[in-house]
Amino acid sequence: MSDLYARHKAVLPDWLALYYADPLEITHGEGRHVWDAAGKKYLDFFGGILTTMTAHALPEVTKAVSEQAGRIIHTSTLYLNRPMVELAERVAQLSGIPDARVFFTTSGTEANDTALLLATAYRQSNQILAMRNSYHGRSFSAVGITGNKGWSPTSLSPLQTLYVHGGVRTRGPYADLDDAGFIAACVADLEDLLGHVRAPAALIAEPIQGVGGFTAPPDGLYAAFREVLQERGILWIADEVQTGWGRTGDHFWGWQAHGASGPPDMLTFAKGIGNGMSIGGVVARADVMNCLDSNSISTFGGSPVTMAAGNANLTYLLEHDLQGNARRVGGMLIERLRAIAAQHPGVREIRGRGLMIGVELVKPGTDEADPDAAAAVLEAAREQGLLIGKGGGHNTSVLRIAPPLSLTVAEAEEGAAILERALRSAP
Repeated sequence: MSDLYARHKAVLPDWLALYYADPLEITHGEGRHVWDAAGKKYLDFFGGILTTMTAHALPEVTKAVSEQAGRIIHTSTLYLNRPMVELAERVAQLSGIPDARVFFTTSGTEANDTALLLATAYRQSNQILAMRNSYHGRSFSAVGITGNKGWSPTSLSPLQTLYVHGGVRTRGPYADLDDAGFIAACVADLEDLLGHVRAPAALIAEPIQGVGGFTAPPDGLYAAFREVLQERGILWIADEVQTGWGRTGDHFWGWQAHGASGPPDMLTFAKGIGNGMSIGGVVARADVMNCLDSNSISTFGGSPVTMAAGNANLTYLLEHDLQGNARRVGGMLIERLRAIAAQHPGVREIRGRGLMIGVELVKPGTDEADPDAAAAVLEAAREQGLLIGKGGGHNTSVLRIAPPLSLTVAEAEEGAAILERALRSAP
């Protein structure tokens, strides 16, 4: 055990998870690579849980942060804040939500917490619809709507949560249906559920479930849900903490794969926009955002330094068409991984979009999750210089791949080759 690991265990919670049997201390990074305290170099295919969206140590972002910190670091939302207004204008325009208002927070958890506050206040209801296998953060209210028991340590909640089918396409009671049949069955389930309850405030859903193992419904499911919800005045919250900013390649926001019935009433974002700085937020229709009848501020949300980082990072993302790069390089990487999976009996499925890719592992010859294999592949990949993540619901075991969106074709090929060796070497 390293000295730092021993110190970590002595003062931090036992439930604060660390990857690897010998936990890794990352000291610095550049581009798509990071280095540990021993000087070993790694290709980063997880980006600080999808947070380092453009690149490590991106000069445009570090320069913007340094220059703003040299002027003033903090003022709070009680004062006018030019970088915050500038970023809010851009996010509102990009969101696709008409007459949008933006509220900045410090994390995705806090963003989802705010969306739940707005929805319950607007609708005067504490009932929330959420998806099975979902994850929305670690605050008391966010845990209460998380449909993944591995990340929900208590059943106590200020909300009454009702869970809907549809977030997982290839498992569950509707897995054997075709896409149209799957959507129809999920809509029928939603309509039946709504016939048994009063008036829910909102449905909150990740277009692609992140912690749940990068699972997703067929395109159009949430558009079909939207029609049912609109008839009853129920709001739709798109949790874009992991899917936003072009990561899926095909769309700038994950909800756009389900946009036939219009945009969501609210979307939440975080992670990638700050490229490592603590930014989260909510975009909502003005009537929803403005429904609160008491004071509300954010001491640290929208700080001048984080807003400077967000503006610089968003500019880089758009000017370098990283959404297009995610589509091109991610598509190539998915096909490469599918070719590898065809030769490995322990891989059940390669799924995902753009640079948001899941590799689901099972015990060979069965459909049973294999968490031990996932842990072993994670370790083997690290030994060979590749960092990846893992996740999944109660009966799945998934390797999660989500590198910075500036990933090159050569780096994608290198990462796929390492992962192929790791899959072969793992017991």
